[in-house]
Amino acid sequence: MINKNIPVVILCGGKGTRLREETEYKPKPLVEIGEKPILWHIMKGYSYYGFNNFILCLGYKGNAIKEYFLNYEYMNNDFILSTKSKKCQKLSSQAATEDWNIIFADTGKDTNTGGRIKRIEKYIDSDIFFATYGDGISNVNIEKLLDFHNKHNKIATITGFHL
Repeated sequence: MINKNIPVVILCGGKGTRLREETEYKPKPLVEIGEKPILWHIMKGYSYYGFNNFILCLGYKGNAIKEYFLNYEYMNNDFILSTKSKKCQKLSSQAATEDWNIIFADTGKDTNTGGRIKRIEKYIDSDIFFATYGDGISNVNIEKLLDFHNKHNKIATITGFHL
């Protein structure tokens, strides 16, 4: 049986210089594809396989990622706001509410990949964890990938693709 508590580390700290027209005001993981950020698609993919514990390694414009998730419910549903009392009430559930546990870790603006992983080491309490980039959308079968990794008894498994 697969341990669904395995954390998913997502590197969200890069500057996204090759997408400058999109990333000048927001981090690359928040660039939208089909009205949802790349980051949401990555998390939805892991969630499909039952992996719902995420560690986001934040850097460049990391506060925008925090704000996206802190406001997620209200940005994806109709609601009513009382301006005097500041109370909000959701009117409808147009969008599914995700059941994700997210650690938002500030790993530094100019930290490299290995340094980001090192800085979140304290949040990983298992021998195995997934790691991907904040623009790492794929159609990899996560359960098969984990099974492959476990069968080969190696320290790391890397996926890639050929153009």
